Amino acid sequence: MRYSRLADLVRLAMQMQGRADGLSLDDIGQTFEVSRRTAERMRDAIRDAFPQTEEISEPGGRKRWRLPPGTAGRLADPTVDDIAALHRGAELARKSGDLVTATHLDTLSDRLRARLPGKTRARLEPDIAALLEADGVALRPGPRERIPAETLNTLREAILAGVWIDVDHRARASGLLSRNAHLGPLAMLLGEGRQYLVAFSAFAQDVRLFALAGFERIELTDDVFERPEDFDLSAWMQQSFGIWQEDVHDVVWRFTPEAAADARLYMFHPTQVMTDEPDGSLTVSFRAGGLREMCWHLFRWGQQVEILSPDTLRQTMNELNDAAKVKLPH
Repeated sequence: MRYSRLADLVRLAMQMQGRADGLSLDDIGQTFEVSRRTAERMRDAIRDAFPQTEEISEPGGRKRWRLPPGTAGRLADPTVDDIAALHRGAELARKSGDLVTATHLDTLSDRLRARLPGKTRARLEPDIAALLEADGVALRPGPRERIPAETLNTLREAILAGVWIDVDHRARASGLLSRNAHLGPLAMLLGEGRQYLVAFSAFAQDVRLFALAGFERIELTDDVFERPEDFDLSAWMQQSFGIWQEDVHDVVWRFTPEAAADARLYMFHPTQVMTDEPDGSLTVSFRAGGLREMCWHLFRWGQQVEILSPDTLRQTMNELNDAAKVKLPH
């Protein structure tokens, strides 16, 4: 039986043409979430459609397949949806303060748009505007930090080059300025609200967070920074709720039956376990630090959520509640 899903085959042809080292059967299976037998049928369908498909043999007998440049012809032309997706990404990057990424996405969009037929280009702008508005991107309100493009560019250059940086950084909480701090940059955490650099601190001999808005000077050095072999950004981030790195706690929340359906739609934490209770309520449990940030999130649920553990989270929530009370005039 031949594999017949045209959309998947077009996407596979694009990937086989776009990757210099081609794709293996394992790559096809993982990308399209299919069995090895189905991956073989997909590969065979591509070879039937494009006899010029190249087979690459690797040590150990493993094989990969690729299409020479230009093989897919007009199949490689971008669609309106492709251009709209780039615009959507650029708008989201702009609203999160990442103007550098937004500019790169705009440039890529312009390059792809130049490949479109004239009639398609003519209807492109209203289509994009409608898609952005439907997504809520164009109208999305909310505060964000403005990070200088020079800061983002310099940090990206350091991360890509794999070098240490010397910085002057002002701490957000205390306002104290640390001069000539020696950091090994690992990644940037961009998005709504505060934005941070994840970096190895030579002084602390550990990975720390540094607010991007706090950098007053950044200089690249010639010293190679070797990323810690045991450092995994995803695993490191899973220790926290949001961005705060603290001692990890066993956290348990219970949402009322009225809020359970809504809460079930949320990914509160990658390690979460959701349990439906007999009375219709929902229990959510996970392991993480960042108690204050948990409280900030829980405020939006009001009386619809109860903190079952840990006690320190309940205490922190009570303290923030007391601090937030405003004495109203008579």
